[in-house]
Amino acid sequence: MQLPIWAQTALLLTLSNVFMTFAWYGHLKSMNSKPWIIAALVSWGIALFEYLLMVPANRIGFTALTVAQLKIMQEVITLCVFVPFAVFFLQQPLKLDYLWAGLCLLGAVYFIFRG
Repeated sequence: MQLPIWAQTALLLTLSNVFMTFAWYGHLKSMNSKPWIIAALVSWGIALFEYLLMVPANRIGFTALTVAQLKIMQEVITLCVFVPFAVFFLQQPLKLDYLWAGLCLLGAVYFIFRG
């Protein structure tokens, strides 16, 4: 059984976002005492895996979705990955603003995927 295109895309984008989030923000906790250039090089190494998943995700998704739909899907997934990362890994407080941002993205999903 093969997953629908949107599901394949969402799965690959989710995995890509996990790497992206660690590449962009993980060094704030785990490499805080290292020089920024070291953190940047490690982040680039992690980001390679992000791109190895993101590029195929967008290519697969583009066979059935528009670029705008791909971008909005990416943003929703980014927030869904970032919030737990910020709360559990970076020990940031869970804010009501995350809910409001999520509701705004739901509006974006509605408008970009309707009709």
